[in-house]
Amino acid sequence: MVDVRKIRLILDLREAGISNSKVLSALEKIPREKFIPNTFRNQAYENIALPIGEEQTISQPYIVALMTEMLNIEKHHKILELGTGSGYQTCILSLLSRRVYSIERIKKLLIKAENMFNMLKLTNIVTKHGDGNLGWPEQIPFDRIIFTAATKAISENIFNHISNNGIIIAPIISHNSQKLKKFTKKDNEIVEEDIENVLFVPNLSGIQN
Repeated sequence: MVDVRKIRLILDLREAGISNSKVLSALEKIPREKFIPNTFRNQAYENIALPIGEEQTISQPYIVALMTEMLNIEKHHKILELGTGSGYQTCILSLLSRRVYSIERIKKLLIKAENMFNMLKLTNIVTKHGDGNLGWPEQIPFDRIIFTAATKAISENIFNHISNNGIIIAPIISHNSQKLKKFTKKDNEIVEEDIENVLFVPNLSGIQN
């Protein structure tokens, strides 16, 4: 059965400037409604962020598509995701890359996300319950890194996780606003680019069981 709401959303994303057909195809394949609590499921294909519990949200589809598109993912890439959340963004990344390593600090959310990965038969996702700010040193280097929560700054530690010509996409907190930024590593220098204003939940340290 064709979901008219999903088709309309994909068309809206195209009109909003998302042009990468692989990214749009990945959003079409992953059932967003499965990641959303029953209370809000009828809004799954509206272009809005929705609560998923534990004071966290699933990002609006446009932001998921934009961040994914800005990563310029190739099929051979290894990706680090800091903040698994619902697992929706993780699934999109998994369809486009070789492997996704995803860290989540809230155990309850991670278990739900892992169940979704199994249900969708996505076998190229590796998860860890931990503090994303510490990164995943054992798996360095990564081709791409994505932050799914707003951070004040990216640490030297995380910059050391990225390979040359690698890209980091992150919402950065500046004064009373947040800006989505793209960082590209070129000859061990970091080139920074502003994308647009956004609103994410804050990136926190530590873990929660």
